[in-house]
Order: sequence, then structure tokens, then C-alpha cells
Amino acid sequence: MLEAKVLVIEPSDSEAGLAETLLRFLDIEPVAVRDLGELRRVAAQSQPDWLGVLISAETADLWGREFIEILRSVPQPMPVIYLSHEGPPRIAESATDLPWLHLEQPIKQRRLSAVLAQAESVRAGHPIQRGNHHFRPSGNSRAMRAVHRLIEQVAPFDTNVLILGESGTGKEMAARHIHELSGRAGRPFVPVNCGAIPADLLESELFGHEKGAFTGALSTRLGRFEFAEGGTLFLDEIGDMSLQMQVKLLRVLQERTFERVGSNRTIRCNVRIIAATHRDLEAAISAGRFREDLFYRLNVFPLQMPALRERLDDLPVLIENLLERHAQGGGKRIRFDKGALQCLGGNRWPGNVRELANLLERLAILFPGQLIGADDLPDRYRNAGVGTWVGGDLRVDVPTACDEIASPPRGLFDAEVDDAGAQSLPRGGIDLKDHLCAIEVDLIRKALEEADGTVAGAARLLRMRRTTLVEKLRKYHLSA
Repeated sequence: MLEAKVLVIEPSDSEAGLAETLLRFLDIEPVAVRDLGELRRVAAQSQPDWLGVLISAETADLWGREFIEILRSVPQPMPVIYLSHEGPPRIAESATDLPWLHLEQPIKQRRLSAVLAQAESVRAGHPIQRGNHHFRPSGNSRAMRAVHRLIEQVAPFDTNVLILGESGTGKEMAARHIHELSGRAGRPFVPVNCGAIPADLLESELFGHEKGAFTGALSTRLGRFEFAEGGTLFLDEIGDMSLQMQVKLLRVLQERTFERVGSNRTIRCNVRIIAATHRDLEAAISAGRFREDLFYRLNVFPLQMPALRERLDDLPVLIENLLERHAQGGGKRIRFDKGALQCLGGNRWPGNVRELANLLERLAILFPGQLIGADDLPDRYRNAGVGTWVGGDLRVDVPTACDEIASPPRGLFDAEVDDAGAQSLPRGGIDLKDHLCAIEVDLIRKALEEADGTVAGAARLLRMRRTTLVEKLRKYHLSA
């Protein structure tokens, strides 16, 4: 951000002086523009390094269509930061293709920093969303309906949320959906991957630093807490945070204050915290890798994201949504025939939705605009098994190319029964392993019959997870 410039447009100069002073304090170069002719000349530069255009709502309406057309002529996205006591300028209604960011009057440094962080995100190609279903985790299965219900219940409150789940299950998307449904939706959503930033740099990343605080600190830098002011800070992979940083984060959660590195000035913050991890934090507490007091601070409202293998009913919806998103990005839409869909339904998806998205993108590149058959899938997906969707539930059939037991061998149920009804060993003994397998196969078959062949229903009758039952179906080569 240090090399970026902001065009400050305010013919009346009523707010221009304050805006330029604050921008310079934030190490951003303000470029004053007084009329449309000057704006047109600046826009004609070959590659203008603009972070955004700062303009009052009144001036934007005064300059009107010509102002909009000049901004549209710039090749990269141009965020419009409008000054207003209330809503956006009227001209914004006819220019929804431009990103409009609200900056209240009078200008406050903290809010300006947050808006600039949004502008930087737009410039990097991440669109601003306002209460849009785009961030809603996809799926209509029972597991995802429960997730949606919990999100809708917690979103209106400022309660800390801890999102748990395997990598690739959509934890960040769930966090964004909570933010978009909350009263902070018009404020920044700032994600931080705690596992991707070295431990000695994470403090500066979160809290910022003063000029000269350490070697290489050539200027004052705002931290993510200040960028997220009034909005939501998403701490991804919180389980990878060092114990030293956990202590400092705990203080911020308790006191709602922090200091930049190299400063003794206390800064108050108004930020909602959503954390996420794929790790077992309770096990990490027992191992001494995670603080128990921080866990209870974060775990006010836990939200468990189900793995894709636990909600395979959502696979058709996820495929449709991911293909639609790929098409909106300029790619050619692909389609799947019944055989390909059945093969995808038989996979365990260890990488969850992220793995599915990567596979679809790869197929869209290899077979643009084509119909994908089972033979077009990579071997690991083609040979995983076969799934069939019937009435919204997933039935799983598996290949029969194994020598495992498929039906109870004769004689296994020929054990003698005594007068009390207890089973006794037959003469000559019994193979206990085969005997137990035969009992298990028989009970699974009966459960499937009672559940009309649906795996989920049979799993409920057998008091086991659906994924466990699917594994047993594969082991015994049974068809649902």
C-alpha cells in the first residue's frame, strides 16, 4: 500500500485538506484533482497506480455521467470512496459495475484506514459483496441446513465464533456469511492466516508497528485490527498460533485494546473475532500447545463444518455452483453425464470442497464446453466407487472386485443354543472373525432393507456415522 496513490477530488476544498493530511500520515500519496479535465488527463496515464478515488457524494452527482465514463476507461478496478453523511450518491445506482465504498464525514483516521484496506482488496481483484448469497456455503443436506441455521442465529450478535472443520470444508466462506448477515456487513472483513505468517512477524501483522520499531520498519504500518475496525477479523488456522502470541491475543479479547509494536500508546478496537482451525484444540490444550483460557474466549459459539464425505447429497448442488462461478470468470461451462456423476459420488473427497473445486477447474481446462464422461475422470475418481442420487439421498454401490466376504458362509449360524437362550460353541470350535463378519453383514443388509436402500437411513438404524457405513459397504462389497 505504501506505493499507492489516492485521487482526492473536492473542488470546494472543504474536506480535501484533512483527507490529504491523513493519507500522508498513512504513507499514501494524495493526488489532488480539481476538475474533470484534470481527472481525464490523469486517467490517460498508461498504468496509473491508483488505490482509489476519494470524492464527496455531492460532487459525484454534480459531475455525473462524465465522471463515471472516465473511471470506466481505466483498465483495472477503480474503487470510488465517497464522502457522505448518509447513503451513496444518486449516480451510483446507474454505475453498479464500479466498487463504491462509504467514508463517513467528518473523516476519522481509523475509518479511513479500514476503507483503504477494502480498496486495496478490490484492486487485488476481490470484489466487495453486500449481503450477497455469493458467500453462503452451498448445500441443502441436513448437515448444511443445521450450519445455515446456526449462522443465521449467531450473525446478529457480536459473539466470538470458533469454526471447526477439516481443511477445504469452507470455513472462511462460513465466516464471510456470518459477517454479511451481521450489522457489520458494511464494514471490512479482514482475513488473516495465522499459520502462513512467521511467528516473529504475526504481532506486527495483527497490531501494526511504529517507524523504527525494528530493523526494516522504515515507516509506520497499520495492523489488521485497525484495518478491520468496525468490522470482522477472521483468524484462520488459529491452532497454529504460537503460545506467546496467544497471550497477546487473549489480552486484546479481554480488554479490547492493543499497542502497535514499538509504541506505548493504547488503541481501542471495535472488532468482531471469528476464528477457525482444522486442529483438535482440546487435544492441543492437553499437549500444552494451546492456552485453555484463549480456547474458552474463542469458543463462545462453536460451529462445526461437515466434511464433504458426510454430505454427499450436496455434491450436485456444489458442482453446479462451482461450474457457474468458473463460467462467470470467463471459462467455458462443462457438463457431466450420469456415469461421471456416479463416480464422483463414490469418492471420499479427503480435500473436501476445495478438492472438488480444483478437479472441476482442471476438467474445465482440459475439456472446455464438453460433456464429461466417467472415462474422462482421473483414475483416482473413476475407480473410487459409484454413487447414485435417488430422491435427494445418495445411494452407494461399490465394485465387486475383491475376495472379501459378501454373504454369510454356511454353518456360521449353526452354533448351539442352551436352555437359557445363550449361544454356545459348536463342536469343533468356530472362526470368530468370520462369524462376527457374517453377523455384521446380515445386520447391515437388514438395516438397508428397512431404510429402503438409503445409506443415511441405515446408518441411523445402526447408530453409526454414514461414512463408517460406506466403508463397511465397500469392505463387504454390498450394494445399497
